Amino acid sequence: MTIHWCGTGLSAIPGLRRLIAAGHPVTVWNRTVEKARETVGDLTDDIRAFDIDTLGAALNTGDVVVSMLPGDWHVPLAELCIARGANFVSSSYIAPEMKALADRADAAGVACVNEVGLDPGIDHLMAHALVADYRASGVFAADNTLSFISYCGGIPKHPNPFRYKFSWSPLGVLKALRSPSRSIRDHKPLDVARPWDAISSYAAPLPTPESFEVYPNRDSIPFMEDYKFAPDWTVKEFVRGTLRLNGWARAWADVFREIETLSGPQGDARLKDMSDQFWAENAYDEGEPDRVVLCVGLKAEKGGASVWHKTYVMDAWGDEAGTAMARLVSVPVSLAVEAVLNGDIAPGVHAAPSDPALVNAWLAEVAKLAQHLEVVDHTA
Repeated sequence: MTIHWCGTGLSAIPGLRRLIAAGHPVTVWNRTVEKARETVGDLTDDIRAFDIDTLGAALNTGDVVVSMLPGDWHVPLAELCIARGANFVSSSYIAPEMKALADRADAAGVACVNEVGLDPGIDHLMAHALVADYRASGVFAADNTLSFISYCGGIPKHPNPFRYKFSWSPLGVLKALRSPSRSIRDHKPLDVARPWDAISSYAAPLPTPESFEVYPNRDSIPFMEDYKFAPDWTVKEFVRGTLRLNGWARAWADVFREIETLSGPQGDARLKDMSDQFWAENAYDEGEPDRVVLCVGLKAEKGGASVWHKTYVMDAWGDEAGTAMARLVSVPVSLAVEAVLNGDIAPGVHAAPSDPALVNAWLAEVAKLAQHLEVVDHTA
């Protein structure tokens, strides 16, 4: 069975190299063959120009296609896999069009695994581990009041005046700023049109405590079901969000104001101009370390008093081997590929696994990727 790894962008390389170095049969597909040779040519000669028809002709039953390509490619590649009896893996969120393939994938005996990068991905593993730990605790009770937070951010290790740096095109970040979010705050849904309308402060329980600016991202509420929250649980807070350095909102205030005014084709053109400017002014320098902070916490209260409260806290930064973002996105992808090959993930459309054996094994591997990873017990 062959792994067909599509895309060799910055966030793809560590996981790809891990699979090749481990001896798995891997065919690398990239739009620019020369670029792929620069990143993995020392490990493999099996590098081909990406074309979906050519890829389809090379697929065999039981193979695995990994899409590290732009999101528009995920569903067509997953459909191709279902037709050929191959499996599919990506780090991206499950789009409605991907979710709609669940029955076809199941019937074909094909696993389509998504949300197995950093965020989404590692954060899911931590959430599953916390909920399972809480359910097994002596204080678990259906009438407890629960609060869940998950904040993740890629930030510069050495802060700059803009309080943010880019390792690829800023356009995606700018477009995300135009997206609404939905979460739960004070027992009721919180709908926010723009991220800057809901910025708050979060004190991360790092070895040296550090506070960050945070805001909700996308629609958090469906993840309550994904994380095995029972429908009758009382939920005071549930938010999956983005983490930024303190001072980010102030540094970006003019950006927020302008984004509010943009619409239509002219607005899109202006976003592209802004993206080009930010890339020129605030890209990472060669060899400059990035940093990733991820905090996932669950708290249970009874009668207003905390009875169970734990937080996974991860801090990682780039080193001579590459960026923290790249290894934290792509190595979990490689773990998902191996799980599919081993038959550890059932047919159908899935996000990161909740199976305790896989969760624990993957988190043990993640611990090797971060300079700091621990579970803080706030009630100990």
